[in-house]
Amino acid sequence: MQEIETLIHARWIIPVEPPDTLYENHAIAIHDGRILNILPSEKATASYRAQSTHHLSGHALIPGLVNAHTHAAMSLLRGLADDLPLMEWLNEHIWPAESRWVSSEFVHDGVQLAVAEMLRSGTTCFNDMYFFPDITAHVASTAGIRAVVGLIVIDFPTAWAADADEYLHKGITVRDQFRSNPLIHCAFAPHAPYTVSNGPLEQIRTWADELDIPVHIHLHETASEVMDAEEKEGLRPLQRLDKLGLLSPRLVAVHMTQLEDQEMERFATCGGHVVHCPESNLKLASGFCPVQRLLDAGINVALGTDGAASNNDLDMLGEMRSAALLAKAVAGRPGAVPAGTALHMATLGGAKALGLEEQIGSLKPGKAADIVAVNLDSVETRPIYHPLSQLVYAAGREHVTDVWVAGRHLLKERVLTTLDEQAILDKTAQWQSRICINA
Repeated sequence: MQEIETLIHARWIIPVEPPDTLYENHAIAIHDGRILNILPSEKATASYRAQSTHHLSGHALIPGLVNAHTHAAMSLLRGLADDLPLMEWLNEHIWPAESRWVSSEFVHDGVQLAVAEMLRSGTTCFNDMYFFPDITAHVASTAGIRAVVGLIVIDFPTAWAADADEYLHKGITVRDQFRSNPLIHCAFAPHAPYTVSNGPLEQIRTWADELDIPVHIHLHETASEVMDAEEKEGLRPLQRLDKLGLLSPRLVAVHMTQLEDQEMERFATCGGHVVHCPESNLKLASGFCPVQRLLDAGINVALGTDGAASNNDLDMLGEMRSAALLAKAVAGRPGAVPAGTALHMATLGGAKALGLEEQIGSLKPGKAADIVAVNLDSVETRPIYHPLSQLVYAAGREHVTDVWVAGRHLLKERVLTTLDEQAILDKTAQWQSRICINA
């Protein structure tokens, strides 16, 4: 018998890759942080002697969820300014609050809160865009979660940097600092076309090509954003990025609710990726991303929560359900974005957008052991005719019991193993008091 680190037996395994595959009464063998084998439970018991064995007879095992767009530290601003249009929300509430409160301490505590929430809802990798990305990377690495930290760029000064040039150079320093960390990756993160001028965008294009890392940007989020760009520059934002040479397989375009047919065709030819954030778009009344049409055009679509200040949670299981349901209404047909597609968007689609599809996003031998166990043996999810459908349409984050990242057990029977939940709650309460008193 082969000695291994971990053996997980489950009622179902939904690997995502190959598509439309379901393994029943199988086990996943894990060693050195990677998936060694997926095989029937009886055969696994006869083949492996594990240091740690788990029997999850009512669970489905799925790949770790990939939150392809968020602002983790903004969890400390959750619920601060609800039920407002995007630009009013930003200009009159969020940016003033950030100007007052954002610091390395704020980011550290906010990211800890976000990581705790994400792990407890099955997210094992998140793509972030915020200030002090070095702090975000440190917190993520310490907690054991995977992160793509955004090297943020914006034209105006903040607590992180004074101008675009400083943002860029501090970002490169962060990349160099964490380049050997297997859990931390980097992406350039220009905030949006309306907050970043041409010069920095051209520099980002050059450096992204040289370093071969993604470019993560808010794009075509609202009708007013597109209209304002046309009035000021005579170009729609996507056209402007195209002229600057940024439309490429490295582009990770977030939201994309306002698209014309020719823009979809052009985007499909460039090989870029779209991150759909259905709940944030609904809450801010930003519009509807035409997800099924993008998929039909061959465009890779990932899922993100956006920040907790505009969602108001970081629940990727909930995002999957919202994405599947909303797509049916937008497309006018119930077959749009079926359950399997929604899960692909939340796993392998996100991994592909971030350039990590060879490492994560599906359960395959050789890939990192980023695994989530979802208990389907509950009142809310029985009877179980189709486990995948129940996962997407009935299960909630409260059904996530266990999470492994690179084979490390970060959530064990709903208890965080690398984070102090009570300490995080105490810090959050302190921030709430400070922000509320001075709001």
